[in-house]
Amino acid sequence: MANYYQPEIETASREQIKAWQDERLVKTVERVWNNCEYYKNKMKAHGVEPGDIKSTEDLWKLPFVTKDDLRDAYPYGLMSAPLSDCVRIQSTSGTTGKRVVAFYTQNDINLWEDCCARAIMAVGGTKEDVVQVAYGYGLFTGGAGMHGGSHKVGCLTLPMSSGNTERQLQFMCDLGATIICCTPSYAAYLAENIHEKGLRDQIKLKAGIFGAEAWTEEMRRDIQAQLGLKAYDIYGLTELSGPGVSFECEEQTGMHINEDHFIAEIIDPKTGKVLPEGEKGELVFTSITKEAFPLLRYRTKDICVLSRKPCSCGRTHIKMSKPMGRSDDMLIVKGVNVFPSQIEMVLLNKGLTANYQIVVDRQGHSDSIEVKVEMTPELFSDKINHITEVEKEITEALKAVLGIYAKVTIVEPKSIVRSEGKAVRVIDKRNLYNN
Repeated sequence: MANYYQPEIETASREQIKAWQDERLVKTVERVWNNCEYYKNKMKAHGVEPGDIKSTEDLWKLPFVTKDDLRDAYPYGLMSAPLSDCVRIQSTSGTTGKRVVAFYTQNDINLWEDCCARAIMAVGGTKEDVVQVAYGYGLFTGGAGMHGGSHKVGCLTLPMSSGNTERQLQFMCDLGATIICCTPSYAAYLAENIHEKGLRDQIKLKAGIFGAEAWTEEMRRDIQAQLGLKAYDIYGLTELSGPGVSFECEEQTGMHINEDHFIAEIIDPKTGKVLPEGEKGELVFTSITKEAFPLLRYRTKDICVLSRKPCSCGRTHIKMSKPMGRSDDMLIVKGVNVFPSQIEMVLLNKGLTANYQIVVDRQGHSDSIEVKVEMTPELFSDKINHITEVEKEITEALKAVLGIYAKVTIVEPKSIVRSEGKAVRVIDKRNLYNN
């Protein structure tokens, strides 16, 4: 238990990783064909049978699976193991529609916790550490996954769950937590409270493992400075198991994917064509060791880049970048993929409100983009030259993120038209010219 780093797996050669993936993919395809009628019918509709899948080179032949499939098959339709073999479910929040329910055998849980243990070891965790798990417990995967991973490493585990900040800080100080696992926004909130209460000199945190929501590099630097730790990213989806699908190491230059359990692809979100390494596109995952709920070619909607550039930590598993947005909210402006979520992160990171509007237009043969954002009442009443400075600052920040110029206009509070209580985020006037 003293060291859960698994060099025989995490530093395996590319040839060994591929051999594992080839063998496990074939077995998983056979499993879903023999045990899941929904999958069998889906594969038949695409003219694919198990015998057609002999290695990862044949992965492209399989149909994609989307969240719509998971909702259509809810609750038991995508199970590939008898219910009597399952020992747990986890579930999404259901905020965007019908909940997604994922099933786990005991072996599924063991392997998931292995992945989370690797994430803890990757940030320097050992059995000498005290891990404070401040992700939510219950149906949400965050708490359960990191809790189990902490146990696998042999850490003292504080199963705090989310919220109750007073208690979080008490145990953090009294028990000397050295690693914190939570969302980045909650980490920032804890940092504010620590400084307000003058507890900074009592905090012993050395690392934070943060996930479950988008966060910027600027936010990472701020959290690191405020809490005196190194902040690491972790990625996962309930549909695949939970946190631990991929994780950052001490290099902090992308998240290593656990390739002995998951095959990653990057596709063109419009055509579905597989893109070469290094190109930006939609992330697709195939789980190859799950028993109860394996997913083949699951479209995550997350946009990122894959890279096999050698890592100083010695791990050989492919890295994924921090997600850059989602394929279902993409605009193409001047040939560049632009995501409203990218713009929103910049605005929020600069202390502005989430009430904004993106206006895309075409002048002659050239596209233009303008971002209108509401200023807070206090700031808007400030001097006009201050507003101009803010506009210039946001313009520069957006150009750094998007790679193109976007005009920024600060507008009065509550001046952006709402529709059914929400601001209309995107107005694409180019569509008017195409009708």
